[in-house]
Amino acid sequence: MEDLKERVFRGGLARLCGQGINFILRLGYTATMARLLHPEDFGVVAMVVAVTGVYDLFTTAGLSLATVQRKAITDEQISTLFWINLLVGMLLCVTCVATAPLLVAFYHEPRLFWVTVAMGAGFLFNAAGVQHSALLQRQLRYVDLTIIEVSSLFIGFAFGISLAISGSGYWALVGAAIAVPAVSSCLMWFFTAWVPQFPRRGVGIRAMLSFGGTITINNLIVYFAYNLDKLLVGRFWGATSLGVYGTAYQLANVPTNSLIGAVGGVAFSALSRLQDDAVRLKNYFLKGATLLVSITAPITIFSAVFANEIVLVILGPKWVDAALIFRLLTPTILVFSIINPTGWLLQSTGLQVRSLRIAMVIAPLVITAYVIGLPYGPKGVALGFSMAMVLWVVPHVLWCLHDTQISPREFFSAISRPFFAAIAAVILPLVFTLLWLDQLLSPFFELLIAGCMMVSLYLSLLLFVFGGGNFYWGILRGLKSSLRTRSL
Repeated sequence: MEDLKERVFRGGLARLCGQGINFILRLGYTATMARLLHPEDFGVVAMVVAVTGVYDLFTTAGLSLATVQRKAITDEQISTLFWINLLVGMLLCVTCVATAPLLVAFYHEPRLFWVTVAMGAGFLFNAAGVQHSALLQRQLRYVDLTIIEVSSLFIGFAFGISLAISGSGYWALVGAAIAVPAVSSCLMWFFTAWVPQFPRRGVGIRAMLSFGGTITINNLIVYFAYNLDKLLVGRFWGATSLGVYGTAYQLANVPTNSLIGAVGGVAFSALSRLQDDAVRLKNYFLKGATLLVSITAPITIFSAVFANEIVLVILGPKWVDAALIFRLLTPTILVFSIINPTGWLLQSTGLQVRSLRIAMVIAPLVITAYVIGLPYGPKGVALGFSMAMVLWVVPHVLWCLHDTQISPREFFSAISRPFFAAIAAVILPLVFTLLWLDQLLSPFFELLIAGCMMVSLYLSLLLFVFGGGNFYWGILRGLKSSLRTRSL
């Protein structure tokens, strides 16, 4: 416990650096595939992923989080959980085969049959590395996890791009989706050097199965709620419309998902270790939430303002219809960066049942928003989704923090400075672009100049005007200290 702070700083730095690389890889992959393939190709795969993504939630069965969250765990318990994960992966692979004809009938699209069958292999590869990944997280070995994630993405994306260049169409997207977990699991085994024992009965995993089951049900409800929009758009507006909507959604999520994953993974591991230390848990939680919003707020606000230029630069002219959808979806990403930290708190402290109840309220709220917006096409669905999430953010935080050692006032106070600094920082770049740059420069140079201006203004406001200097300098000093300790 003595070196927890240093390990958290090192892990956080590794994850942030890794997610920066992942962001570049994902952005480059999306930009490349958008130019090599057609929106319809993306739509065909999205039709399948909207359903098989539900199955993916069962790959871990919540048992990876159970391994990380547990105060003490034996090798026999981890080994038994490994075989349970592998069995679940096999069942999901078979389920994909059984689902294939149903998807063909639902969408009236025969190409979906073999795509669905092929995607089943990814579940088996994923399941083989679940407990190995959990071990690395439990030990806060985030440098190793970063190397694994970056390597698997690079190899998988390179494989997908090579298929696209060869003219494989939507099969290029399928190939990449299978290659990434295959490479990742192989590297997990190599880095952990852990070989599971044969499963045993009576090793005390019932409580862990209960924890994992609650987490899985929670994730299932949340996934269904946040992905039914794609199912509805594909069913009622077709593959091309879904391709545009799904790609805009993915583009909006690329930077923030990476950051949420980076901070969230480290935060969950740290908070799990601090369950019995209320003062340090509160301190770590508020710092993690502030850091996350500090990074995501300027990105999402900049994306909303300069959506047209971003889509033109990254996706190209044939994706111009995605710009408005991209802009309409950006508020949801900012909301996720605010509410996700409360999920880390609930699950790491054993309040996963409350998290499940909250999910059961979110689901009908966003589904209703989809249905209201559906007659107006993908843009209506995007607008309905964003409005529902913006209205939900305050009740969500109040419910999550009720009867915990953290008050809503403390939470909102912690994240308010980066939020308002980001809003203020985007005004000058927007005015400058509209008055001088809009007709003079290409979209790329507009983004470059506006981005540099906003970063400079944001950092100046955040550090000096809004009084956040001590907090961020403290983080930098902690990183420097942890790196010095590691080098010694």
